[in-house]
Amino acid sequence: MGRFLGLTITVMLLVVSCSSDNLNTSDFLAGEAFTDSNLRVVLVDTLTVETSTMKFDSIVTSESTRILVGKYTDPVFGTIKTSSYMGMLPSSYSIDSEAEYDSIALYLKLDSYYYNDTLQTNTIKVKRLSKTLKPKEDDYIYNTDVAEYFEDDLAVFAYTPRPSASDTLEIRLVDELGTDLFTKFQEKEITSSDQFKDYFRGIALLPGDDDNGSVIGFSKTSGASYIRIYFSTAEEDERVQDYLDINLDASSDPTPFFNQILAENPIAPLQTLTDKEINLSSADADNLSFVQSGIGITTRVQIPYLKTLYDIKGQGTLLDAVLKIKPATGTFDDNLILRDTLSVFIVDQNNDLTSQLLIGDSSPVYGILNRDNEEFNNIYYEISLGSYLEELLTTDRDTEDALILLPANYNSTVDRFVLTGMDGSEYSTVLELIYAIYDEDDE
Repeated sequence: MGRFLGLTITVMLLVVSCSSDNLNTSDFLAGEAFTDSNLRVVLVDTLTVETSTMKFDSIVTSESTRILVGKYTDPVFGTIKTSSYMGMLPSSYSIDSEAEYDSIALYLKLDSYYYNDTLQTNTIKVKRLSKTLKPKEDDYIYNTDVAEYFEDDLAVFAYTPRPSASDTLEIRLVDELGTDLFTKFQEKEITSSDQFKDYFRGIALLPGDDDNGSVIGFSKTSGASYIRIYFSTAEEDERVQDYLDINLDASSDPTPFFNQILAENPIAPLQTLTDKEINLSSADADNLSFVQSGIGITTRVQIPYLKTLYDIKGQGTLLDAVLKIKPATGTFDDNLILRDTLSVFIVDQNNDLTSQLLIGDSSPVYGILNRDNEEFNNIYYEISLGSYLEELLTTDRDTEDALILLPANYNSTVDRFVLTGMDGSEYSTVLELIYAIYDEDDE
């Protein structure tokens, strides 16, 4: 093996004479200089990979795909608390003058998402918003924003989650709210959306102060989560039951909805991430990097010495590249679960997100969890980087861009990961490059 500028080459395969077969599924085309020469293919497996952790200042959650409510304490990321705030609009503004009020309830349909221990009891406190939900500056509301609500509870509901059953929670609300809204509809004091939104600005869903269970997702799709006012009208022989629904406000300019997602008292290294331009090196965090969606913590990856490949004698071409990055042993279990994929994005030197990493113009690159040797505690995310690194190799200028790893739907989940850095151990992050060398000088 030879070492230069952090690069070690391990010769895995020697191919003599020319071949017309492509060595991978990329668009690599062999020219005359390549096909008329001896060819040596090497596996480069110790090129330096620098991993670090950065944290976005905030995440847009007014565009979250689900309602998130819950709270739990994580040994690494601290106390995770999610609350949801939403404007609402009725399906109609008319109630028969002869009808009589019966009850009012909030319905929340679980959408199968959960994180952490669903065997523990969760609490949902329902509050009434005191101010209309509006963005502070732009058209979005963020995970760190706050909303104002009245302290009196509309309901306090304790339950044991069964997210995989797709149940719908029925939460009985106080009759004071029900009779008030019923009367205003029946007496035509509220007859339009503007009047309703001016009077009833929406609800807040908060976890219990002492909860330590799970974060649960509820559906935002039409007709899945709503408030229902029940009433009845006397007929000749019976009372006829009826209802009026108050649904999530589907307005989009701006969207009157957001999930507040906060983390308190994480481990000391994560407390240093007070600005998105701070990169916490894995070398300063016990050779670890971190990811948590919703909060905005992400692992950052750079390959600083990639162009030292050109120090190998002879002309060469990159055939393939795979990054293998491993979850740290003991940091995941049946509650703190690993997802099967991680999305890959590109950020610039200021950690501003620029784009998702694609193959070609449309196919996203994912980190795929390889569990083939899970029984030997050898699992890792495998990320194909051939096209990306080939582009870096052929550009004339060096770039300070980096890759970051995020779970899918990172603004609608609280998934978390602890990943190992590069330390040369059996659990180390590794970048495997398949590099073909031809027209090498004989010495």
